[in-house]
Amino acid sequence: MSEALRGNLGVGANMTTISVDAMGGDHGPEAVVGGCAISARRNPDIAFLLHGDQSVLTPLVARESVLSGRVHVVHSPGVVSMDDKPAQIMRRGRDTSMWSAISALRDGQAQAAVSCGNTGALMAVSMLRLRKLPGVHRPAIACLWPSRGAHGYNTMLDVGADVRADEESLLHYALMGSAYFRNAFDVACPRVGLLNVGTEDHKGRAEIKEAARLIADAAEVGRYTFVGFVEGNDIPSAHVDVIVTDGFTGNVALKTGEGTAKLMGDVLRAELEHSIFSKLGALFALRPLQRMKKRLDPRLANGGVFLGLNGTVVKSHGSADATGVSSAIKLAFTLAQSGFQDRMAERISAVSDALQERVLKAAADPATAPLATPDRPSDGTEQA
Repeated sequence: MSEALRGNLGVGANMTTISVDAMGGDHGPEAVVGGCAISARRNPDIAFLLHGDQSVLTPLVARESVLSGRVHVVHSPGVVSMDDKPAQIMRRGRDTSMWSAISALRDGQAQAAVSCGNTGALMAVSMLRLRKLPGVHRPAIACLWPSRGAHGYNTMLDVGADVRADEESLLHYALMGSAYFRNAFDVACPRVGLLNVGTEDHKGRAEIKEAARLIADAAEVGRYTFVGFVEGNDIPSAHVDVIVTDGFTGNVALKTGEGTAKLMGDVLRAELEHSIFSKLGALFALRPLQRMKKRLDPRLANGGVFLGLNGTVVKSHGSADATGVSSAIKLAFTLAQSGFQDRMAERISAVSDALQERVLKAAADPATAPLATPDRPSDGTEQA
């Protein structure tokens, strides 16, 4: 962030600034500003660049005293609607709050960006403005999934950035997903699984089998443990931390999970309200039900991270309220503080070089060795 902008915000050099698209989402800028206020109350080391219509945002910010001196409003009157095509925004979206928020991240005015807006448009703008990391063919969207694991969540990617993924892209997803989980949950060696129709080695498409071999070979340089193939019922299990799949399968699984959770909640509510006796039973079970609701509250796991770009972008759910927006901001802050982007890029580059070396060896000798493992630092300081 420039010194002039820091002066306008009144923040110190140790503050982390989040660039926020304030005009996206179903609940409008009120929910976004409310989410910023929640985050500001909980975190004294955070500041915001709010992008949107200044005439709308300024009064909303003024209502939240905790945001005084910690928010700079960047006037960008255009709004990306949920119906806008990515190509339209690429051609005519330079005045939108989404474009402005990503541009601020690219220009170093913020350390991460958050948007509740159109996912396709956000990915297109992010790829255009930030560019992909060297060696990454396709960026991925990583989501948090409630699980039985010690941390309460697993990570799955891709969940919709690209409907197809070859074996090398799946390898990159494993590297990026493990780096993300390591820094989000402070886990030294995440467990990575490759989603398949069965756990047996002979099952799955040819590219899935090849991806399994590549992911296994790169486990040391990627600093993860490869647990092999996993199935759909393993997604919320304690058996794995990172689930790797293509965007088509991941998005279907995500939407299926959301729909099933909503169905179970609706059925449970209907049964508990069915009669006076069921209502009485619900009264006795109130505290366990409240704990379960809190544990599975999707607002607390809100935020899909765009991985594989030159910058940290968090996509908040479009229907997120202030609590959900605050969760996405917290995730963006955590990742920005960890500095995992640079170390993730180094690992992808190292594996890409090893892949290229193996291709060259294979041309000369069909019995090529597994991926070469680059020398690892001995100071023990790096994490991603």
